[in-house]
Amino acid sequence: MSDLLKLAYDLIAKVVYNVVSWLLGFVKGFIQVFITGWADYSTIFKMYFPYFTFPVKILAILLALILIAIPVLCIVILIRRIVLHVQLKAVDEDNTVLYKEIGRLNRQVLDLMDEKAKILNMKVNTVNGGPVVVEGSENTVSDMSSGYGAPVGVQNISTGIIDPLADPTAVGGGMVAGGMVGAGGAVGGGMVGGVVGSGSIGEANIGEDALSAATAAAVSAVTAARQQSEEMERNTVDRFPKLSVVDAKYADYERPEFDNTIDLQHFTENFRLFAASQMKLYYTPEILRRFVAGMAASKLLILEGISGTGKTSLPYSFTRYLNNPATIISVQPSYRDRTELIGYFNEFSKRFNETEFLRALYEANYREDPSIVVLDEMNLARIEYYFAEMLSVLELPDKNEWLLDLVPTAWPGDPVKLVSGKIRVPSTIWFVGTANNDDSTFTITDKVYDRAIPIEINERAEAFECELQPRCCVTCEHLEEMFAKAKEDNPITDSTLAKMLKLDSYLQTRFKLAFGNRIMKQMYDFIPVYVACGGTEIDGLDYIVARKVLKKFESMNVSFVRDEIKGLLQYMEKTFGKNNMQDSRSYLERIQNLY
Repeated sequence: MSDLLKLAYDLIAKVVYNVVSWLLGFVKGFIQVFITGWADYSTIFKMYFPYFTFPVKILAILLALILIAIPVLCIVILIRRIVLHVQLKAVDEDNTVLYKEIGRLNRQVLDLMDEKAKILNMKVNTVNGGPVVVEGSENTVSDMSSGYGAPVGVQNISTGIIDPLADPTAVGGGMVAGGMVGAGGAVGGGMVGGVVGSGSIGEANIGEDALSAATAAAVSAVTAARQQSEEMERNTVDRFPKLSVVDAKYADYERPEFDNTIDLQHFTENFRLFAASQMKLYYTPEILRRFVAGMAASKLLILEGISGTGKTSLPYSFTRYLNNPATIISVQPSYRDRTELIGYFNEFSKRFNETEFLRALYEANYREDPSIVVLDEMNLARIEYYFAEMLSVLELPDKNEWLLDLVPTAWPGDPVKLVSGKIRVPSTIWFVGTANNDDSTFTITDKVYDRAIPIEINERAEAFECELQPRCCVTCEHLEEMFAKAKEDNPITDSTLAKMLKLDSYLQTRFKLAFGNRIMKQMYDFIPVYVACGGTEIDGLDYIVARKVLKKFESMNVSFVRDEIKGLLQYMEKTFGKNNMQDSRSYLERIQNLY
């Protein structure tokens, strides 16, 4: 055991010796470098300095100043660090004292708030007629709770005689406040619960049970008043002034006479004559067939092309033809979400900030004829942002579910066509967007293209003369019936369907493209109506393939598309014939030349 202690002693002594030696060596080295070493530095400097030329002497002096500045700077930094440490420590101590003082003040504030709450409870008790017992008084005071300056009646307890001023009929159903008035005391301005004796105020003692009951009664009264105020606000505030104007407009609405005997071909041709004769707008029959057939295939149509070809005027003149003018919404680059189109509820004013889009959507619920909303320059902002909810709603198979949330709950004064704070998107409405392709616009994504029917208008039709053509009012129900009859009378033939499936297989194999379910449904709706409007089946198929399928080439690899397009052109010529599918062939050749 003694040997182990001796070993431990020797080891610890050696460690301590080495640490002390290191510290002494560090101190000695510091002294030698910064204090005693100056003599050696001076000797070396004097040995070289006399032999230098003047410029070199200047550089030598600068070198010496730098060498002197380094230790001085180190010492200054060390001293500064020590001073900062001491100051921070003092600040920490001051902060500790300050925090304690702040805590003490906070506790005092809380105590004062408790005192204030107690005083307020006492006032509430007196206002609501809670009992107040006051010592040393002979009289009781009966005061109204309705405010200051109420009539006061005084009853003498010893005699039981009621003073005429204390007549209950004069008080008007006032509540006994339980205050006491001494001889010669005066009660003024509804101050209740105090003791006035010879002009002095006494002290009131209020029971805890009475105080709690009075507080509960006050809370109940405030809650009831708030509920009554909210109920009155619901009954008086018109949250949707624009929609209420629509309700008033259609209160005495007279249903127009509709022509529900016309067929699709005459419907389309008459529209062309109406636009030319009454509006001096000219369209080719092909454009109008695509427009009407597009309405049968989708609730969203996109009119593309160069500026000045009549993209906006087409839906405008069409709705004039139907005697139901379109609502034109100018899309702004700032559009980011649905509130830009539909609006939002202002919690402060308790009103809904309505838009023209919302008004048109609401008014369409009243009308039987087709309604159109035009989104002018719709790709100035990202369509999939501000129109996203509408795209999703229009995809729902059950039209009873086409609802948009506006406000959480319904109020009594809301417009009659709102359903529990929701607005219905009627099946009688279509949305038509115009789009330019330039540097100021966004690219329309596949998500939007897949759900819409794109129609290109790149050239103006030639003017022609015709007789004056009247309007044609049809119900949306009859328009849907014409679409259904067209599908029944002009189904896609088996031969065309077989060619379409072959093309689908070729595109899947070579390009990884396919006719999706949505495109197939649109094709079955578009082609029969296109034929009923005077077109041919192969031309209808050609247009859908070019605008809905081949357009996806624009987002594919450039070199891959260029190498494979030639083979696709040859395949289409072999499958459909040399003189068919001209629109698709022209589009492919344009893509090939572009790349």
